[in-house]
Amino acid sequence: MSPPASRTLRAADLEALAVGLCLLGSGGAGDPQPFASVLRSQLGNGELVLHAPGGLGGASVVPVGMVGATSVFTEKLPHGGEFGAAVAATGRWTGAAPDAVMGIETAGLNGVTALVAALRMGLPYVDADLAGRGLPRLDQLTWVTAQLPLTPCALAFPGGHTLLVDSASATEVERTIRAALAGTGGWAALALPPSPAALLDETACVGTLGRALELGRAHDSLRVLADAAEVAEVLGGEVLGEGRVHDVLRHSAGGGLQPESSVTVLDRNGPVLRIETENEFLMVLVDGEPRATVPDLICLLDRRTNRPLAVDALRRGDEVFVVVLPAPAWWLAPGRLDRVSPAAFAIDSPPLLLGGRP
Repeated sequence: MSPPASRTLRAADLEALAVGLCLLGSGGAGDPQPFASVLRSQLGNGELVLHAPGGLGGASVVPVGMVGATSVFTEKLPHGGEFGAAVAATGRWTGAAPDAVMGIETAGLNGVTALVAALRMGLPYVDADLAGRGLPRLDQLTWVTAQLPLTPCALAFPGGHTLLVDSASATEVERTIRAALAGTGGWAALALPPSPAALLDETACVGTLGRALELGRAHDSLRVLADAAEVAEVLGGEVLGEGRVHDVLRHSAGGGLQPESSVTVLDRNGPVLRIETENEFLMVLVDGEPRATVPDLICLLDRRTNRPLAVDALRRGDEVFVVVLPAPAWWLAPGRLDRVSPAAFAIDSPPLLLGGRP
């Protein structure tokens, strides 16, 4: 079913939106609450229209988001002009100002940053992004898969300076940005080159913010102490297990390309579940047999509160549901899956998706 031509976002929607963005983050992508508070203040009693790309004709749309360590963001707060500065830098280089804003990654913290940027710059917001879920690297974005360039792009740092990158491959962009972040405080606002709105249905994940809202509202309807069947039905996924976190083994290997932790969950009904993670949850094994992998959304929910848990927040003794939700549909088309498959995270497994898709 096609997404509606437009929908609106109000301050009353932000709690549900934040939960939905955490689910799309699949244990990573950062906490959306800091920017959700800013967005709530900006919206006041008003609303923000979430435009579908097809409703904007020949408009030029610029993707924006935050890059770097989301944990550092709360320590080194923005001054408010970073996204505008990054967009202005790309505009100076290309000689064209954008007509609208979209997200780079509509998940976790970045699910809200583009909304805040659109309001601050006074530009329409387009409900499309280049990931559809939490992804750790810029060279995994939909544009890279579609063989579109990520340059010229611009970084604006909280210290007030900007960096422009041009004529670089996606891998070089990723490497350059990570090197710059290491010496400049840990995070920056990123603006990619503008795209014609008419191309986004083919080159971007359309309707991701709408999906986050729907997931958040569905999650809100869960009863306290819901059972596994209710969680699966309400969220539209599958519960692979429920039980207690027995161990969280954290390690670092392969320069960040190997899973950084293994989470062991002892199921109430006997099986042992192991969840391999990097920045996000990547694979679930049940009694040693792989059962679910990226790009499906693997989520761990607190069994007492139903709240999504982040990879770095898991502790021994947590009572959890291990839930799998469907991957963004964009990634399931022919020729696209390899960029977000387990092999892209140095995991030796074929993609294992709900219902055997694609």
